Amino acid sequence: MAGSTGGDGQAAPTIYDVARAAGVAASTVSRAFARPARVNAETAGRIRRIAEEMGYRTNPLARALLNERSSMIALAISDITNPYCFEIIRGAQAAAMEVGYTMLLADGQESDRLERETLDRAARTVEGIVLASTRMSDTSIRMMAKLRPLIVLNRAVAGVPSVVTDYRHGMREAVEHLHGLGHSHITYLAGPEAAWSDGIRWQALREAGVEWGLRLHRLGPYPPTMLGGVAAADDFWRRSTSAVIAYNDLVALGLLRGLSAAGVRVPQDVSVVGCDNIFGTDLVTPGLTTLAAPLRFLGRTAVQSLLALISGAQPPVDKPVSIPTRLVVRASTDERRPARLAPPAIPVRPPISTPAGTPAT
Repeated sequence: MAGSTGGDGQAAPTIYDVARAAGVAASTVSRAFARPARVNAETAGRIRRIAEEMGYRTNPLARALLNERSSMIALAISDITNPYCFEIIRGAQAAAMEVGYTMLLADGQESDRLERETLDRAARTVEGIVLASTRMSDTSIRMMAKLRPLIVLNRAVAGVPSVVTDYRHGMREAVEHLHGLGHSHITYLAGPEAAWSDGIRWQALREAGVEWGLRLHRLGPYPPTMLGGVAAADDFWRRSTSAVIAYNDLVALGLLRGLSAAGVRVPQDVSVVGCDNIFGTDLVTPGLTTLAAPLRFLGRTAVQSLLALISGAQPPVDKPVSIPTRLVVRASTDERRPARLAPPAIPVRPPISTPAGTPAT
């Protein structure tokens, strides 16, 4: 069967040309590109190598129209500028590429509407979707799951399979660390009100506080950004405690900046703990003690779970896959010391609003 004519006047190789050269059926060549998991790995590799040498190229969009198999998945994130997403993206893409899938990246820009509209369009082409730190409502997520196989990352939604970080155990570990340093009064800087992970972290803090007889104070909500942390600095010092745990590392880093500008010493005056162990937490002074989430492994696990779902597996929807955390102790935490007689003056800052109804990770 003749192929189309290329730019040099020669016919482009067809799937049948590749099949003859590889000594396999055309259907096997098709599966090697469209459903590589169903072809022997050695055979699939040989077919791809021969196809590359011959200059054969597939058309994933045309293939999707013919058989709804595009070998493409989508990863939706809330904010591409958030360092939390970097390693998740890398882990997810690596897992997809290993089995011949292409990953589309959808940036919701902190908007549930934009995220929903983008995924509605992507769902026409991709075989499945991973939602990482989605801003969509549970109802919207369940509706999306009816269109395409779907995995939710770091959020539990009834009836939808998910992969979550075990922040419940991690927060207990952070509290135990601070308690061991002599801190008995701890402030929690909360993230967005509708954030599933924020609720889990605060609940774990309260349970640990009861167990060890600690006093807990909650401030916020704050945007999950460095500006949110700067905004929290004067709120915190007006009702200061000897230790603070922030919703995420960005808030913690912003807090460090705000307190430093006001002359508050970390960890001499206050110990600070963040969450996620994003890039840069070991580069600031003092280095930030934080709960390390295996972000690259999270992305990889989510995509592997999605590909299994696409292949017909039935993952549990009543209990999320839980990934453990570990506490990374750096210089921002130390033993409790006597409090200052008076708090330093905190510069006046403009108010920073928290987007309403936006779940965050």
